[in-house]
Amino acid sequence: MALNNAYAAYNNNKILTASPGELTLMLYEGAIKFCNIAVVGMEQNNIEKANNNIIKVQRIITEFQATLNHDYPVAKDFEAVYTYLQQRLIEANIGKDKGIMEEVLEHLRTMRDTWKEVMQLSRMKQAN
Repeated sequence: MALNNAYAAYNNNKILTASPGELTLMLYEGAIKFCNIAVVGMEQNNIEKANNNIIKVQRIITEFQATLNHDYPVAKDFEAVYTYLQQRLIEANIGKDKGIMEEVLEHLRTMRDTWKEVMQLSRMKQAN
């Protein structure tokens, strides 16, 4: 029990001290994790598990949409991608379609990897 509390405290502190960029990366990681769990739920014919985890992914994408900075033209592109992913998640949830989930996972992984590169470039610029 004490180990669980220590782990929870560590994770909570990790979130509270993370930069906005690191928080975004954590959200991408969480969305990917929940997509994977939803796929496992579909494979196990566990409709509740699949549904609950798809909803978690949708909530993360909703957060991405809510925090987009529309001062930058690229925000329109991100908004379009997020809207598309939301629609695909709805379709995946209705049909419990593993193929659609794999597609969403591909997009999320690409976006996560791109975000990691942006963070690395930013750190390099700050170091110079």
